Amino acid sequence: MATVSVPACTRALLLDIEGTTTPITFVKDILFPYIREHLEDYLSCHWEEDECKQDVHLLKKQIEEDMKQNRSCPVHAVDQTVHTDEEKAIREVVDNVLWQMAADRKSTALKQLQGHMWRSAYASGRIKGEIYQDVIPAIKRWKEQGLKVYVYSSGSVEAQKLLFGYSVEGDVLDLFDGHFDTTIGAKVERKSYERIAERIVCRPEEITFLTDVTREAKAAEEAGVNAVLVVRPGNMELTDDERAHYDLITSFNQLEWKGCV
Repeated sequence: MATVSVPACTRALLLDIEGTTTPITFVKDILFPYIREHLEDYLSCHWEEDECKQDVHLLKKQIEEDMKQNRSCPVHAVDQTVHTDEEKAIREVVDNVLWQMAADRKSTALKQLQGHMWRSAYASGRIKGEIYQDVIPAIKRWKEQGLKVYVYSSGSVEAQKLLFGYSVEGDVLDLFDGHFDTTIGAKVERKSYERIAERIVCRPEEITFLTDVTREAKAAEEAGVNAVLVVRPGNMELTDDERAHYDLITSFNQLEWKGCV
């Protein structure tokens, strides 16, 4: 693919993670299976700790909100192997988390718990954050040119920092000027990008957003943010209309910024 010119007025780049800086397979084949395999043991070990209690409280609030909105939730059948109130409560949390993951939910409650679980896996070296080879050199180049670089992902800010702090490239957190997650709003909502612009003290048109998801690109555009679609192996196939509408890159090295006019 050809070089894509970033608008001259750009002051900040906003990066998605999954499918953009990081292979989708890392999330689907490593991070998510880790949660499914260790969730019940993690809750049993940390159930009485304040952090875990807060995670469970947020999950319960999410369940209440889902019920108010008449969204489907997992049905809890009687399990004869569960003998205590604590075991029953843990099983219900497990069922809800697995249901949310199967439905590819992006709730803040789910992402917060996942981030806390991944923390020990990263710190122990069992998991290292995968980053495409073109990403770090490109970010370093952008920083040398005076651009700010931020991350906006459905994964919690803590999960983002773990991925880049314990990455295959080492600790690269110092390359980023800030992180945003769904606490600022959903990635498919225009208001989220307006809030980010306010937070980083930029006009929307001074931000270029890199993502692999067209719904996110559309929301960013509606807010006045420039959007570029990233095409990586395993990402969702684009329609002909989407290919015609958006600038496309397969590597960060294709982005070109010549500075403010």
